[in-house]
Amino acid sequence: MTSISNVSKGSIIRFKGEPHIIESLIHRTPGNLRAFYQANMKNLKTGRNVEFRFSASESVDVIVTERKPYQYLYKDGSDFVMMDSGTFDQINVPEITLGVSARFLKDGITVVIVFSDDGSILDVEMPTFVEVEVTETSPTTKDDRATSGTKPAIVETGAEVGVPMFIQTGSIIRVDTRTGEYIERVKK
Repeated sequence: MTSISNVSKGSIIRFKGEPHIIESLIHRTPGNLRAFYQANMKNLKTGRNVEFRFSASESVDVIVTERKPYQYLYKDGSDFVMMDSGTFDQINVPEITLGVSARFLKDGITVVIVFSDDGSILDVEMPTFVEVEVTETSPTTKDDRATSGTKPAIVETGAEVGVPMFIQTGSIIRVDTRTGEYIERVKK
C-alpha cells in the first residue's frame, strides 16, 4: 500500500478488487475544505471509465507490473496471437484487452503487453501512430480537392477513417490509434 500522493498517471492500482489504470490525477484544495485527489481511471477488465475522489491521506494498492514487447502475428477467432521477440513464445490476447485500437493492428506491428505480478495480461499498449494504406475510398474531382472536408476511407486493416478529400486509393496515411483520426499523408 502506498499513499495516493505517490501515484502518478499510468500507474496501475487495485481499486474495488479490480485493476485500474490512472489516466489523470489532479490534486485539489477547494477553499476551506480538505485537500483531495480527483482520479480518472480505466477499469482494465471491463474497459469502463471511473471517476473517484481520494482523500489526500488515503492509501492505494499499486500493482507491480512487467512490460514486454510482443509482435502481432495473426488473429485467431476473437483472440490476437502475439509473439515474444526474444523467446519466440506465443500468447493469445483477448480482443477486449486491446479495445478499439485493435482495428489498426497489422502484421508485424510491435505492441507492449503489461503483465501483473501473477502473470495475467492487464493491458496492451499500441503504438500511438500507425501507417496504413488506403484500400478503398471514393474518387474525387478537381473541385473536391480544392475544398476542405472529409470523406470515409477503408484502410488495409479494415477500419474506416475520415480522410481529407485529396487522399486517393493507394495513399499511405498516419492514423492515431487512440482516437482513430487521420493525422497526415505519408510520402514514400
